[in-house]
Amino acid sequence: MEYTHPFDDPQGHFYLLKNQLGQLSLWPEACALPAGWAIVAPPRPHAECVAWLEQRGGDLHPAAYARGGAA
Repeated sequence: MEYTHPFDDPQGHFYLLKNQLGQLSLWPEACALPAGWAIVAPPRPHAECVAWLEQRGGDLHPAAYARGGAA
């Protein structure tokens, strides 16, 4: 299967980013970094990003969900 969207590429490399609200995001290395987000970890394979998050108790859910504020 060919992946045409960089966010869906299991073979891609991703930055780990964090914004001012403390939200985390995986961001494809091939895409320009979004304004307002800081690099937490350099690009790495998706599986390594997931492992990094699990080791540090990170969460990719929006802040409202992480705080239990969304239904």
